[in-house]
Amino acid sequence: MTYFTKLPAVLLLADGTVFYGKAAGKIGTTTGEICFNTGMTGYQEIFTDPSYFGQIMVATNAHIGNYGIANDEVESGHIQIAGLVCKNYNITYSRKQADESIQDYFQQQNIVGISDIDTRQLVRHIRDKGAMNAIISSEILDIEELKARLEEVPSMDGLELSSQVSTTETYTFGSEDAKYRVAVLDLGVKKNILRNFDDRDVYAKVYPARTSFKEMEEFKPSGYFISNGPGDPAAMPYAIDTVKEILAADKPMFGICLGHQLLALANDIPTKKMFNGHRGLNHPVKNIIINHCEVTSQNHGFGVVPEAVRASDKVEITHVNLNDQSIEGIRVKDKKAFSVQYHPESSPGPHDSRYLFDQFIESMK
Repeated sequence: MTYFTKLPAVLLLADGTVFYGKAAGKIGTTTGEICFNTGMTGYQEIFTDPSYFGQIMVATNAHIGNYGIANDEVESGHIQIAGLVCKNYNITYSRKQADESIQDYFQQQNIVGISDIDTRQLVRHIRDKGAMNAIISSEILDIEELKARLEEVPSMDGLELSSQVSTTETYTFGSEDAKYRVAVLDLGVKKNILRNFDDRDVYAKVYPARTSFKEMEEFKPSGYFISNGPGDPAAMPYAIDTVKEILAADKPMFGICLGHQLLALANDIPTKKMFNGHRGLNHPVKNIIINHCEVTSQNHGFGVVPEAVRASDKVEITHVNLNDQSIEGIRVKDKKAFSVQYHPESSPGPHDSRYLFDQFIESMK
């Protein structure tokens, strides 16, 4: 286990707000859009979720690293966040099942972070001012130099990132003898989504983000899955066109998170960047079709425009967020195509939303 002397570090937000703390992880500098996650556990799953690519994550829980790092508790092959901000950065850990400390993990994967700051004050600031770009450094402490570097960072609005996190080569998951075949368009897919398909007798073939519908059809899939992922969905015309082709062919389709936004865009419903997004394990969502409430895990900074969904004659609303009434689920009229904005494969405590995978399987029968 690595022990180190905590060096000074600084966090600068795009609006000029400065926080001083201590270095965590690799000594260096990192940039990205700052956002916060309200989850009390699951920090490793958050670190490795491709949907967080390009983002600096603020952990609202007071202790990060306290139960160590386990090699099998990942959602992708490596850490995806651009940097970490936390209150207490715990290098020592107590869990016997852990394989290493968070410090060893971050150093191996070149992740820069900052700890020992007032994360409550920071989260209140983001809630009031909205998500914005930020820079963390434990090697440069000059604020003017950091401001100059931060000005070069592009806005998440209009940024296409899925092709950067997608697989570069097609691969399969599950048994080739499974009852169902699903073509997965990988825009940043999480491993637990594939595990949920495997649990339901699905043989999944995972394709790079820019794969054509024609190529995926060669697999002769029973249905199509459009995955979660990072960036602005409106900056992905290639994926929107693929979704339109799947709909035109009248194939069963299920979308999660980014996949939900792309299904909306394919039906002429615009998306927008949210003020500070939904990220955490405790968001209440109501299934208005069956009058059922779910405790959900969420991670998104973009959403569909509610007024446009309500005005659409192509889709109907299936789920709404009980905190702010944002649209959490839709289905296409007269098609076997539906999507949700949240993550049914996650475990925010209960498994309230796993039925959506069963619903997709049912549509393929």
